[in-house]
Amino acid sequence: MNNKITELFNIQYPLIQAGMIWCSGWVLASAVSNAGGLGIIGSGSMYPEVLREHLEKCKRATDKPFAVNLPMLYPDIDKHIESIIEYKVPIVFTSAGNPKTWTKHLQEHGIKVVHVVSSVKFALKAQEAGVDAVVAEGFEAGGHNGRDETTTFCLIPMVKEAIDIPLIAAGGIGTGKGMLAAMTLGADAVQIGSRFVASEESSAHQAFKETVVDAKEGDTQLTLKEITPVRLIKNEFYNQVNQAYENGAGKEELVDLLGRGRAKKGMFEGNLVDGELEIGQVSGLINEIKPAGEIVKEIIEEYNKTKKEISSLPVY
Repeated sequence: MNNKITELFNIQYPLIQAGMIWCSGWVLASAVSNAGGLGIIGSGSMYPEVLREHLEKCKRATDKPFAVNLPMLYPDIDKHIESIIEYKVPIVFTSAGNPKTWTKHLQEHGIKVVHVVSSVKFALKAQEAGVDAVVAEGFEAGGHNGRDETTTFCLIPMVKEAIDIPLIAAGGIGTGKGMLAAMTLGADAVQIGSRFVASEESSAHQAFKETVVDAKEGDTQLTLKEITPVRLIKNEFYNQVNQAYENGAGKEELVDLLGRGRAKKGMFEGNLVDGELEIGQVSGLINEIKPAGEIVKEIIEEYNKTKKEISSLPVY
């Protein structure tokens, strides 16, 4: 399954595990990389010394390429970058900021840089900044999201038409059929987050994993656009946010309500009442917690099976 992305990253399958805050440490990243995909360590929730520990353990756990997700708003980003360079991480996925800031510096150290975007406008800016590829993430995605609410299957062909560099699709993809559909629309690979939250190797709390498995259609909602758009499972905290909107709350009130550590409380510590439970719409298709390697295998097998099946469809 060789294409632009597998050759760029030196991986077997064009399948990337998203670098999710509180959910994707070295255990998950190494498992996905060992299964032929690209595992990503989510560094946004890590102190500099914690990231170094994860890098060291990941390098011992796999001899395959892996990446680090680096939110540009992280306060100690320079320390994270020092560690990434020192441990010779081959690929960095940047997000939530200006890709021009660190792209050239990372590339000078032989590191491939991918930037996450939610619109054609920002895809073009990332390309101008010199990144090696972009992730175009649609409205369906979990975690932080774009304000325009452009769905993945609208966003991918528009971005594909606008850029020349490799394109990775994200948002609402958790199956082999979804992977095939995204690549039919022009993606060179897919990035999958929510499905890997419900993996045995995910660092998410078991209670959160089980809540993801139990989620049905309509159980998530994009909210808090005034701060940073985020898709949440509807729980007591979500109800408080919704009530604040109904009462006409402004940005400052919403910031106070969100507070600090809300995502850690929900996803990592398992507080399903007061925590922020970030997950994508595709959670409605997730019915079981499995090892990450099995998830990769299942997705690729379904991709190949479906690709063969649609070849028999009539031509009109």
